[in-house]
Amino acid sequence: MKILIVEDDPRLGEQICDTLEQAGWVPELSQDGIDALYRATSEEWDAIVLDLGLPKLDGLTVLKGIRDENINTPVIILSARDTLSQRVEGLNAGADDYLTKPFEMLELVTRLRVQLRRASGTAAPVMQEGDLTLDTRSSIVSWQGSPVTLTALEYKVVAYFMHNKDKVISRTELVEHIYKQDFDRDSNTIEVFIGRIRKKIAPKIIKTVRGLGYKLNA
Repeated sequence: MKILIVEDDPRLGEQICDTLEQAGWVPELSQDGIDALYRATSEEWDAIVLDLGLPKLDGLTVLKGIRDENINTPVIILSARDTLSQRVEGLNAGADDYLTKPFEMLELVTRLRVQLRRASGTAAPVMQEGDLTLDTRSSIVSWQGSPVTLTALEYKVVAYFMHNKDKVISRTELVEHIYKQDFDRDSNTIEVFIGRIRKKIAPKIIKTVRGLGYKLNA
């Protein structure tokens, strides 16, 4: 899952990125409002973590700009502004959640998991599609009730399919959502991952849609 982190404090931004990467996601950091608005509206993201106190363009303006483009990506605000009126203002501007600084990284990860599930149409922490289940709390994938041993990248592929279970996903989209931007990306490796997943879970677990990409077939 590809997460945009908008935070002008370099140390905190890197801490958030490190934490989200350990959680199995692909975080990318933006440090000012103008860059954040451009990236948020020109690239596809699974979620956005947005600080309000940003240089060049404040976070509320960024958020309003995102929503003005009819982009429904979940947005969690991070802010030291902790009064009720400030929280209400952020939520009314289009935020999905509001986390006051200072905060624990575990709480941010948990809130992100909730928003990602809701965006995929699932509220429960365990996602299920047919005989395939994904426990978002433990990052365990099971098939017909038995846990499946996956590598970190194989897990990211399965998790992305589970969060987009009704969607045909192209190779390019998968590459963008499982690799960091500065990684040497190669869309051909997606075929390798898909092949491994089919062997470990079931041959028809992921369906090839000719000319378009892949679709979960659980």
